[in-house]
Amino acid sequence: MDEEETMEEMKKVPIPLLTPYKMGRFSLSHRIVLAPLSRLRSYNLVAQPHAVLYYSQRTTPGGFLIGEASVISETAQGSPNTPGIWTREQVEAWKPIVKAVHDKGGIFFCQLWHAGRASDNCFQPNGQAPISCTDKPIQFKVHIDGTTPADFPPPRRLTIDEIKQVVDDFRIAAKNAMEAGFDGVEIHAANGYLIDQFLKDQVNDRTDEYGGSMENRCRFPLEVVRAIADEIGFDRVGIRLSPFADYNDAADSNPQALGLYIVESLNRIGILYCHVIEPRMITQFDSRETKHSLLPMRKAFNGTFIVAGGYNREGGNEVVDSGGADLVAFGRLFLANPDLPKRFELHAVLNKYDRSTFYTSDPVVGYTDYPFLDTSD
Repeated sequence: MDEEETMEEMKKVPIPLLTPYKMGRFSLSHRIVLAPLSRLRSYNLVAQPHAVLYYSQRTTPGGFLIGEASVISETAQGSPNTPGIWTREQVEAWKPIVKAVHDKGGIFFCQLWHAGRASDNCFQPNGQAPISCTDKPIQFKVHIDGTTPADFPPPRRLTIDEIKQVVDDFRIAAKNAMEAGFDGVEIHAANGYLIDQFLKDQVNDRTDEYGGSMENRCRFPLEVVRAIADEIGFDRVGIRLSPFADYNDAADSNPQALGLYIVESLNRIGILYCHVIEPRMITQFDSRETKHSLLPMRKAFNGTFIVAGGYNREGGNEVVDSGGADLVAFGRLFLANPDLPKRFELHAVLNKYDRSTFYTSDPVVGYTDYPFLDTSD
């Protein structure tokens, strides 16, 4: 068999990442998901017109995209130039961006985010302290990218009545996301942000019904999930989790048990998907060998299971083919290769990402200027 015949034979073998998948009511044409990526280009907490091009570039018919972390309330911001989803202006600003994704046949979820203590007084109303389950500040001196210096202030411990208000803030944000046209929402319960702060026993030092036992630590996260599911439908709700990570100084003494408890609790609500960060990811960008696996969580969860964390074409195909996941979220590779599904299909060379432009405010450079494949030949 000559080289040309070999290539033709290879093309006939289905690529696991490029096989269709039915995610609840949504028919996906492939299993490559755009991961939620903060890009810090939403000036004054409002999604900008340049995001229309950014998201539409990365949309394929039947492709699934998760939007960047969107701030749910005036106390929720943790970084500059992140988009909000709690005011009328913010909702209206998202509409043309969502429409652009839908016009190309994509499915688009809004990620709902409250930073909790991973914030600063300068992002808070009247310069007040950030809120959390605790009054202990983050001890880490770098942000979750592992390099940007940080000095986090002491947070203020939420009262029980205030916790109920935050649950309602999440509910309203989900309602707003649906009004903006999104197909559903992903609750950001990972990376050491507010919900994760409640989950992790190395952060949550409460002695009331929201702290102590695993059941109590999961109470607020599950109240958020139920409130949103009741508002927009359980089949339009996903969640992002990172039980094994200690991002933003949020670790747990028994992440395996925590991960299993939360997915078994989510099964009772019946949400659409669970999106989990691989245990190997010690920062957003750096990985290490580990004995831990997401397989027990995968087997326990009844819905769609999405994995994220340092995947490439080979690893993504392998985890789907082995049954370790239904879908794979790609961040940096999708950022730098807006036509990533096509490149994976053709086994084409990938653009290299430029980390120095990940978090600048430039509306073009490092945002919408990564080249597409030239397929004119």
